[in-house]
Amino acid sequence: MTFDNAPLNLYDPEIEAALAGIVDRLEADLDVKVVVFDSALPDFFMAHLDLRRISELGEGMPTWFDMVSRLGRARFITVGSIRGRARGIGNEFLTELDVRFASRENAVLGQLEIGTGIIPGCGGIQRRGQLTGRARALEIIDSGEDYDADTAERYGWINRAVPDAEFDAFVERFAQRIAFFDAEALRAVKEILNQEVPPPSPASLAATNTRFNQLLARDSVQERLQQSGKADPEVILDLELNMGDRIGPRP
Repeated sequence: MTFDNAPLNLYDPEIEAALAGIVDRLEADLDVKVVVFDSALPDFFMAHLDLRRISELGEGMPTWFDMVSRLGRARFITVGSIRGRARGIGNEFLTELDVRFASRENAVLGQLEIGTGIIPGCGGIQRRGQLTGRARALEIIDSGEDYDADTAERYGWINRAVPDAEFDAFVERFAQRIAFFDAEALRAVKEILNQEVPPPSPASLAATNTRFNQLLARDSVQERLQQSGKADPEVILDLELNMGDRIGPRP
């Protein structure tokens, strides 16, 4: 499944509707054993949520939380193939998948929300803590920095960083290998791991999303968003490409 929403692969209502439809189709196809999520855009896996259109996603983002919960419980294995920038909800989507691989030279990961005065509101805090541990999750989220694939691998954020020249073949080989094995055995492994390392509770995720919306509604945050929306396209592109540096303090 390839994200292709130029120029930034923003998560918007159209992407959400398409993704929800794909999840429905995957659940209905009993032959599916493994699904790889990648991007058609070399610079962006998924930039972030389109905050200008968040009201169109519904209070509490019910479709989002339903989809990622279903993917977590799905009988098939989900794989993130990361090239380009995955920040905000793009990163939160990746943490909901079973396995994550990244191009060593061309993947950038980060949680940018702190730069706007908000927090990850779609499961990123809880999932990051499970993957990296509390201290590194706090570092990642509270710094708003961009992280390269090698650092993400060391932190447990992704499974493996792979040289870009070998990346597509590596992911393809992994997916084909998974698809070769017995479907019931694959499903059993995932079910047991979900029992032993359970996902965050719906109540916890809902409470975090409520806190996210409270922070987002503040006048100071809305002013920042309006100012950034008025910037020239070249300035916006520079910001999106170099977000971790641009949102921090200047020397």
